[in-house]
Amino acid sequence: MKNSGATELDDFYEIRQECQADVPKTRFKPRAGKTLSARKWKTAFSPDGHLDIAKVLRRIQRGGVHPSIKGEVWEFLLGCFDPNSTYDDRNRLRELRREQYASWKSQCQKLVPIIGKGRIMMTPLAVENCQPADQSSSNDAPEDGAAPSSSNDSSEEAALAEAEAQEKKVKQWKQILYQISLDVLRTDRSLVFYESEINQSKLWDILAIYAWVDEDIGYVQGMSDICSPIALLLENEADAFWCFERAMRKLRENFKCTTNSMGVQQQLSTLSEIIKAVDPKLHQHLEYLDGGQYLFAFRMLMVVFRREFSFVDSLFLWELMWAMEYNPNIFAYYESPDTTGKSIVAKMDEKMLKQYGKFERANVKTGMVDNQSALAVFLAASVLEAKNKRLLKEAKGLDDVANILGDLTGSLDAKKACEEALKLQKKYLKMKKLEG
Repeated sequence: MKNSGATELDDFYEIRQECQADVPKTRFKPRAGKTLSARKWKTAFSPDGHLDIAKVLRRIQRGGVHPSIKGEVWEFLLGCFDPNSTYDDRNRLRELRREQYASWKSQCQKLVPIIGKGRIMMTPLAVENCQPADQSSSNDAPEDGAAPSSSNDSSEEAALAEAEAQEKKVKQWKQILYQISLDVLRTDRSLVFYESEINQSKLWDILAIYAWVDEDIGYVQGMSDICSPIALLLENEADAFWCFERAMRKLRENFKCTTNSMGVQQQLSTLSEIIKAVDPKLHQHLEYLDGGQYLFAFRMLMVVFRREFSFVDSLFLWELMWAMEYNPNIFAYYESPDTTGKSIVAKMDEKMLKQYGKFERANVKTGMVDNQSALAVFLAASVLEAKNKRLLKEAKGLDDVANILGDLTGSLDAKKACEEALKLQKKYLKMKKLEG
């Protein structure tokens, strides 16, 4: 007979009968007095809606979030809302965001009518001759006898360039939609939730519209793994989109690939620096195996350990990480017009410091604000440290490294892994301080 904790989780994240033998064992169970419960969450708000974020973070870092409130808690952890806002403030903002999402969705539907119809695209689109949604009328020929001016020429050139850019955007976006469909069909297929075509289409719609809005990133494989839990946890599609958009603010560098670099390359470089500092012997061994670029950790960082944990445990890990990385200025930072290449402002006020997560608080105190030194990098380092003896003894090549790390699936404890990552961070920051 299953215990009550396991049964409770099954009710929220039901596994298909034929998949139950194949999915990794779940370690997380809601624990009274440790896990943030619906009751504790409710009492963390003032009568007008201000959230005691410090109190919430302490509870999450002890035992995660109860499944019944994960979605709404994640909205705060990811910076969708300001803890200092009121219920009315958030309702107004939510309504504005839903209207914006509806507008973007309408634009996409005009180009690809299947969007929003409860289905996903099953065949690639022919896009050779696609045209932009709106044609500018500024290219009309001048009236008879009217001599075109240089300013008109400039306007026409600008309009033509804009039309060509729009056509290119539409073409590139349409080309990626079928790939999104393929990934949606592969994502979290063990969950009963995704047996429903309606739920599959919800995930597809969110990813398709995000790809339309974020021209810089578009869509990259792996983003469905990030979006899937959010689409499950938040019933309203627009709310799920905005929560995913905030998650991508944290993770966008993971998916930003160019002809010269891959998304997580900087994080892999940071991981190399950390291991070289805290465990030079292991780093030297990995370099000897031609693994000094740490490409074997690519997947861990790319999709934030989704493959190394069960579905439930990966959610637990994420909320632990987000709580530990929490910065109370995150909402204001994301709402600023341009945050490209900028770090979140840190304030050293003691009262304010209590509103930071453990990991971010340590960074702020030591002045380490490098966005690439994320908790996920220290988590990857802690995993390598945990496998130190096997890697040194058994790894004779990179295939051996991959096999040893491949054995991790279902064997890691999320909370213990985060605690080890914090210890490594403390050790690393101390070493960096001595160097400075």
